[in-house]
Parts: sequence; C-alpha cells; structure tokens
Amino acid sequence: MKHLLYILIAAFLLMGCKSPEARMPETVQSGSFLKESAERNKKLNEKEQEIIQDIIKNNPDKDYIASESGFWYYYNTKAEKDTIQPDFGDIINFEYNVSDLSGNEIYSTAERTYVMDKQELFTGLREGLKLMTTGDEITFIFPSQKAYGYYGDENRIGTNVPLICEVTLNTITQEND
Repeated sequence: MKHLLYILIAAFLLMGCKSPEARMPETVQSGSFLKESAERNKKLNEKEQEIIQDIIKNNPDKDYIASESGFWYYYNTKAEKDTIQPDFGDIINFEYNVSDLSGNEIYSTAERTYVMDKQELFTGLREGLKLMTTGDEITFIFPSQKAYGYYGDENRIGTNVPLICEVTLNTITQEND
C-alpha cells in the first residue's frame, strides 16, 4: 500500500514537470464590430438626410441654410440691430421648443440660462446658439448625431431621434462685462 502511494506521488510529479506547450494563436477578426457599427451609422445618416431633405423640399417658403456643422436652419426673425454672437464663457438666456421631424412636440417652450461651452448642452444646439444674435428666432433641424444620438436624453427623447428646435435668443451677457 505504501509502495502504491509512492508510485502515485511519483507519477503526479512527473506529469507536473512536463515542459510548457506553446499556444497557437487564435484567428480573431478585429474591428469587425467597428466596421458594422460604422456601416449602420452611415445607413442611419443617409435615411435621416433623406427625411430632412424632404422637409426642406416641402417647405419652399423657408430659406434653409446648411451649417458647416451638419445641420440646417432658417430664420423666423433675424435681428438686424445686434451683431454680437455668443462666445466662450458668455452667459446667454434663450427659449426653445423641441419636436421630432413629424412635428410632435417633445418639450414645450423652456427658458434657459446657459454659459457658452462651460455647461452641458447637446452638440447641435450649442453650435446653433453660436450662430445667433440677440433677438434672433431660428428653427434648427438637427440629425440625431447632432442631437442626443444613440443614448437619447434618457427621458423623452429616444435613441437616434433627429430634432427640430425653435430657438429665441433673448440676451447675451459677455464674459468680460
């Protein structure tokens, strides 16, 4: 019995002393998720662009302007008297309505005070406010990637929802005032 125990211990020790074997590399297709995601986003963007272009085409009385940032807007009222546009750190007061592309209201008129580029605001609206002067009333059409994108606002705005925002810029208080 004692010899059997020694034999088993010796066998385990010999098996434990086996030299390590090299692992063979696995074939992994890296980047496939990113490629699929990029392709999905391109298709989503194309679909949104078609819908937005239809809205623009069906409203020939509006003089739509394509921004350099990838959204469209038109002036409801253009204030000619003021040429000061908000800059980094300026405190602005504005009112806005938010609706989807079908015109369904998501948020009704809300007044807000905002410190330019120092507080959180979705990308499109932040860029749109920089185009405005005091007294301007502008309607913006934001594709979803300029609005709340994939996550929505975690309240009323869902995933990948393009938005129409009617914005009135009430005041600009420059940072150095």
